[in-house]
Amino acid sequence: MPVNLPPLDKLLAVPGVLVGAAAAGIKQQERDDLVVLSLAPGTSAAGVFTQNAFRAAPVEIALQHLRQAAPRALVINSGNANAATGEPGHRDALEICQGVADALQIARDQVLPLSTGVIGERLPVAAMLDAVSRASQGLDSDNWEAAANAILTTDTQAKALSESVDLPEARVTVTGMAKGSGMIKPDMATMLAFVGCDAAIETSCLQAMTREVADASFNRVSVDGDTSTNDAFVIVATGSAGNKPISGPRDPGYAEVLATLRAVSAELAQRIVRDGEGATRFVTIRVAGGAEPAECLAVAYTVAESPLVKTALFAGDANWGRFCMAIGRAGLPALDPGRVNLFLNDVCVARGGLMDADYEESAASAVMAQDEYEILIELGRGQAEEVVWTTDLS
Repeated sequence: MPVNLPPLDKLLAVPGVLVGAAAAGIKQQERDDLVVLSLAPGTSAAGVFTQNAFRAAPVEIALQHLRQAAPRALVINSGNANAATGEPGHRDALEICQGVADALQIARDQVLPLSTGVIGERLPVAAMLDAVSRASQGLDSDNWEAAANAILTTDTQAKALSESVDLPEARVTVTGMAKGSGMIKPDMATMLAFVGCDAAIETSCLQAMTREVADASFNRVSVDGDTSTNDAFVIVATGSAGNKPISGPRDPGYAEVLATLRAVSAELAQRIVRDGEGATRFVTIRVAGGAEPAECLAVAYTVAESPLVKTALFAGDANWGRFCMAIGRAGLPALDPGRVNLFLNDVCVARGGLMDADYEESAASAVMAQDEYEILIELGRGQAEEVVWTTDLS
């Protein structure tokens, strides 16, 4: 069962984005599994994608199309990853892109394909082309909830939310959706996620913002330590809000829009963790006092992905030596255990590398019995601090 996963609130339409969903019967006949998103002319788009060597055909094509043309549409399917399918899978994905292009009267290289699901199987192209036609005919600005449900695989419920922010000359709307439950480990991006906003943002600036947003959200989660073949995170900015185009950090509205994109994406990332396959705990791992952010992340991920730690989290076992073990093997040069402190929420477990003088195991066990809590590790090496969100291993 998911860990305190919130239900969907009302999702806001993003001016310049039309959404359609349909059933292609890829894995199940009963529900929608294909989404078409139509983007207004002049939309900027940017993305980050998996670095897995088995990158799926849609990832390769999306990267190529982003370099070639200004995107006017996305097509997303669940149930089939179209990964490890070779040249035939590449042709299948291009055929789907052509179907979207024909339906929307745009060029094929203006379509970004995203897929998720079973690896190693060909797409049912004919059925998907029929679904593309139906989804395109049903395009509407208020179809976000249907789309968020259509992209799910092993997820227990849809993950989507909206925020808005007022700029001096316009109100900007941000709506995002994501899917992911298993095979979750950051590597440029994790899972599938799409965020739309109606701000005017130049493409090069949007790409930099997308990388920064990914690093503060989807690249800070781990459920099982495995990186998917299909990870993709795309942000589009339609420009429909009417603000002066944002081209860099010094421009009016940059900070406000970036903060809103980060907030929406961080919440979506946390919802993926809350819905992790088999998860019974949602755990924040905060590492402070690092010499640089990279070593804080090295410690955080070593703790988050240690099977011994994750099984202790599931059991509620306050065996704090497992945390020390993981911290010690994170590869930090000249780590001084005598400067390391460890807390479970506000319970100090270890101070200066030794059991705290006031530590009581019952207090630590009470924290670990909760369905969500924070592990704080202080390294005593500097001022850097990073956060990772993870689960137990049931």
